[in-house]
Amino acid sequence: MINYEELKDKKIAVLLSGGVDSSVVVYEFASHGLHPDCFYIKIGPEEQEEWDCSSEEDLEMATAVAARFGCKLQVIDCHKEYWNQVTKYTMDKVKSGFTPNPDVMCNRLIKFGAFDEKMGHDYDLIATGHYAQTEIIDGKKWLVTSPDPVKDQTDFLAQIYQWQLKKAIFPIGHHIKDEIREIAEREHLINAKRKDSQGICFLGNIDYNEYVRRYLGEKKGNVIEFETGKKIGEHKGLWFHTIGQRKGLGLGGGPWFVVKKDIEKNILYVSHGYDPETAYKQDFKIHDFDFLTEGITELPARVTFKIRHTPEYHPASVEVNGDGTFTIHSDEKIHGVAPGQFCVIYDEQHHRCYGSGEITL
Repeated sequence: MINYEELKDKKIAVLLSGGVDSSVVVYEFASHGLHPDCFYIKIGPEEQEEWDCSSEEDLEMATAVAARFGCKLQVIDCHKEYWNQVTKYTMDKVKSGFTPNPDVMCNRLIKFGAFDEKMGHDYDLIATGHYAQTEIIDGKKWLVTSPDPVKDQTDFLAQIYQWQLKKAIFPIGHHIKDEIREIAEREHLINAKRKDSQGICFLGNIDYNEYVRRYLGEKKGNVIEFETGKKIGEHKGLWFHTIGQRKGLGLGGGPWFVVKKDIEKNILYVSHGYDPETAYKQDFKIHDFDFLTEGITELPARVTFKIRHTPEYHPASVEVNGDGTFTIHSDEKIHGVAPGQFCVIYDEQHHRCYGSGEITL
């Protein structure tokens, strides 16, 4: 829980998206007599094409919320930074056959990155509507999980830099989603009944495959059954598929699972039957581990982890390798471990988040 008394002398910026979560953040501050400056980060489609983008409506909602609670609202254009940094990262990864996470990098590079360069550096704290919390433990600031396991977003924040975590504040992180809706309805917020946005961070309803197609086009190749070497279809580009994928393959006689990608030969390997052994991994390496808390440089021997945005945390032990990488030894076999994904590491109670590293196979 946040001690608002301690914030009275702080300069606070709120990133207001137009959604219900960040709107309740502004309400929380206002209900404690604080009126922080609000900022709407504008991205929009590249070339300003007519993609299905709800940003106009977002800005209207954000404007109404800021006005209602007596806060200034400023629009900050991070259009160039988004396309030059987040899109470049995403396309470089998928071209190399990896599974990127643009939303994770968006937090590091845009919300707590480009925004800080443009405006955030003038503020002591940057508040967002993420379902996450921070806690001071032994004098150090930690990112800790939210009580709503389905909505918890610590995994999306696990690549931010230590200086960014120091400035971050998450005023609704101690709530579960239903409570946020209840507050919004009770206070008659304009967007109380508005649906949560789907799709990629900042890009409205743009589908991930559409986003990739827009940049990389299509590159047809064979789909081959892993066990038999038999061709069973064609794919439109390896970058549309990820290890462990089961839906959207368009193959008859399923279920089929993606188990391997051969980048050089442009072959997608799939396996038949339910959850084949080949799609599972128990041990995998992670590199470039990003420690979130200043002064923390080691992982405990026993941890829990996530490799995708799900409510489950998997128990594991950690092996430290001589080259600065770690090997994760999961207690159970994990489905769909793919290089390029972030493995987010928590303590055994999945309370404190240590940070994340990229999976390498």
